[in-house]
Amino acid sequence: MKAPGTRRAVFFDRDGTLMEEVHYCNDPAKVRAVPGAAEALAELAADGWLRVMATNQSGIGSGRITMEQFEAVQAELLRQLDGGIDAVYFCPDTREQATHRRKPAPGMVEDAAHDHGIDLARSFFIGDRDIDLQCGHRAEMRSILVLTGYGHEHTAAGADHIAENVTEAVHWILAETKAEMQSTHR
Repeated sequence: MKAPGTRRAVFFDRDGTLMEEVHYCNDPAKVRAVPGAAEALAELAADGWLRVMATNQSGIGSGRITMEQFEAVQAELLRQLDGGIDAVYFCPDTREQATHRRKPAPGMVEDAAHDHGIDLARSFFIGDRDIDLQCGHRAEMRSILVLTGYGHEHTAAGADHIAENVTEAVHWILAETKAEMQSTHR
């Protein structure tokens, strides 16, 4: 088995977490980044964190969204986030034809860890659904629920922390890891 990487990362769900929820979004004109998300992503980068998006996109697998529409929506979101994502992983599988990459399975996270030398034990997953939290936990990361998107429906899903939005979640991670580093250096 390959040794874990050394980089810290924060994994993000897309819809309802970084982007306001739009059911099967296929139009870049409907894309709205969650207020404060771009600034929070910049704070993570300044502190040396890799920022990875891991998103289920069953609309592609079910034919509701074309790859071209997905790519146009992604491009607009990344523009609104000031390019604040270092890597994007998506899974087009439907629930009925799910592979190891579709959340809650950790395949996208494992692929990113392999590709970018990420130490998952020192990383976090932020999302608005139980499947995001489960994906993070299955990859042995701490998972944070945001109350944007569908978050209010998943408050009993076993989050390690619950935050109002992605900005609050990022600030919690930065404070938590700073405190952990200080306690290990005493």
